Order: sequence, then C-alpha cells, then structure tokens
Amino acid sequence: MNKVGGGNISDRELIAACLSNSRKAQEQLYRKYAKTMFHVCLSYCADRDQAKDILQEAFIKAFRKLDTFATANSFEGWLRRIVVNTALDHLRKSKKWSFITIEEQVAEPEDTADVPAFPYSTGKVLRLIGELPPGARAVFNLYALDELSHKEIAGRLKISEGTSKSQYNRARALLRRWLKEEEEQ
Repeated sequence: MNKVGGGNISDRELIAACLSNSRKAQEQLYRKYAKTMFHVCLSYCADRDQAKDILQEAFIKAFRKLDTFATANSFEGWLRRIVVNTALDHLRKSKKWSFITIEEQVAEPEDTADVPAFPYSTGKVLRLIGELPPGARAVFNLYALDELSHKEIAGRLKISEGTSKSQYNRARALLRRWLKEEEEQ
C-alpha cells in the first residue's frame, strides 16, 4: 500500500485517508481532479473567477460528504455531479438565470441531418458555448455534454420539458449563427 504523499495512490486509498482527516490526501485528491472539474465549472460559468469559486465550493461539499461516497462507483463521476449541481445552484442564486418560454421562442426547426465533418476547433466551440446566455448554456451543457434527457434537465433546473427543449434549440441556433459569422470573416 502506498503512503499518502508518495507515488501512485488509488482514489480508494486517498478517500480512506481523507476520511481519517489527512490534509495531504485531500490536497492530492484536489490536485488530481481540480483541472478537469474547473473545465466543468467553466462550461456552466464563463467567468473564470466565478468558476474558481464554484470549484472551491464543490470540493468543500465533496469533502464534507465523502463518507456518503460508495467506493464501488466512480469517484470522478460522483464529484462531477457535485460540481454540476454546485454550478447550477450558483447560476440560480446569481439572478443571471433566464429562460425564454416556448411562447417567446421563435420556432426553429430541428436540424436532424448528420454532419460528416466538424471543421471547428474545440477551443472555438467551447469559447462560443461560454458566450451563450446562462439558461441556454446550462441546458446545452446538460443535454449535449452531460447527456441528460430533457425530462431530467427539467427536473434538475425546475423548468418545463418544453422550456428545456426550446433553450437547447436556442443554444444550437445561436452557435450555428456565430460559427457561420466567424467562418465568413
């Protein structure tokens, strides 16, 4: 068994050490997942300082709830759920949360044609996702990146399924338009 602070230590060993109040193990667990989880935060919040705050709050919650983690599950998946929920809570509290109802949405037909190649860089697409209005960005991330259904999104965000669908379509339409505009420049 590896000692905390040395070599390659498993998540299970780090979690056990964290539960024994090892600050070094907490630091190692944080260092292992902070970068990945920071990018998750950025996908919900375009402001880097807010994303850092959300990340810190999420890790504090995770360390406080560590005794509820079932070691048979993926720690990264468990932590990601905490990070996403913390980001969504932050959006709700920040008053920047806005959704357009179906009645307010201009109907956009859903484009179901498969695109053979994606000519845009990941960095460009992520930057544009970060520029989406907060409500549309949250729904887009939950549907397209986290693969939740519109029903699950509606439950999580306390909105209707129709609003989830309209926000997703709004996000897609905006992204298409912005990518086309950048292409024409």
